[in-house]
Amino acid sequence: MEWVVFPLFLLLASAVLLVAEVFVPSAGILTVLAIACGIWGISLFFQHNIVAGWIGIGSAGVLIPAVLVIAYKVFPKTPFGKAMLLAPPEDPQGDGVPDADELRSLLGRVGRVQAVLHPVGLCDFSGRRVECVAESGYVERGKSVEVIAVQGAQLTVRETEG
Repeated sequence: MEWVVFPLFLLLASAVLLVAEVFVPSAGILTVLAIACGIWGISLFFQHNIVAGWIGIGSAGVLIPAVLVIAYKVFPKTPFGKAMLLAPPEDPQGDGVPDADELRSLLGRVGRVQAVLHPVGLCDFSGRRVECVAESGYVERGKSVEVIAVQGAQLTVRETEG
């Protein structure tokens, strides 16, 4: 029964090397080593006898996916995983990426062109700078504009008198 330890270790090493390939830039060398460890481990099972070989294939079919699931699902939730991996991006808010709900509140409001609209540029609405699209295609800087439509995160404006 001692003969089983080394082939199982090779299968485990194969799974660990596959996970390491994601984190370590090795130009595929770790993948080649992982495949070699897997083949070597299964061949050692088959050298013992055919039944052990099929058990080795079954072990690889359970062990390798289990290690991958632990690495990609469980590991990021551990304190060590959280320290190693980047935090997911937060929903940015502000002048650069306005939210659609806030933009809808600007419908009908009048503002000033900060950067020439031809057709896209910046407009100022009471101190809030927002990227806008001109209905007419071109509006000079300093002109007064009114928001006539909001589609998603895009404001459409029309030049007004004043």
